[in-house]
Amino acid sequence: MDFRDRLRQATQKGASARAEKAFSDAADAASEEEQRRRHSQHRLALTDHIEERLQELADGLPGFKVEAVMSERGWGAAASRDDAGRSGRQRDNLYSRLELLVSSFNEFQVVDIAAKGAIRNKETFSRTHYQAIAEFDEQEFKSLIDRWVLDYAGQYAGV
Repeated sequence: MDFRDRLRQATQKGASARAEKAFSDAADAASEEEQRRRHSQHRLALTDHIEERLQELADGLPGFKVEAVMSERGWGAAASRDDAGRSGRQRDNLYSRLELLVSSFNEFQVVDIAAKGAIRNKETFSRTHYQAIAEFDEQEFKSLIDRWVLDYAGQYAGV
C-alpha cells in the first residue's frame, strides 16, 4: 500500500470518527432534552401537590396565607403567618413560614425538593430529598411532602 492509499484511509477514518461523534453528541442532546422534559413533568406534579398540602395546612392553622413561589432556587409554595405579641413593654413581630420548593433542572439530572420552616422567628425546620430523574417515584415524593407538612404543623402547634 503506498502513501496515497494510506492517506485516503486515514482521512476516511477521521471523517468516520467525526460522523460518529456528531451522532453521539446529537443523541446526548436528545437525551438531555428528554431528561429536561421529564423533570418538568415531575416538577409540575409535585408543585401542585405542595400547593394543595400547604393550603390544607393554612385551613387547619388559621392565620396562614399560601402563596406560589417561583425563584431561581425552584418552584413551589409557601405558607406564612405574621403575629404580633408582647414581651414586657416591647411589641414583638413573630413570623412563621414553611416553604417547599422543587429545584430547577440541573447538570446532576435529579429531582430535588427542599423544605425550610421558621416558627416564631426561629428557623426550626430544614429538609431536602433528591432522586435521579430516571428513578423518580412520584408517590414517594408526595408521601414525603405530606410528612414534612405534618411535621411542621406538629412543631408549630407545640410551640
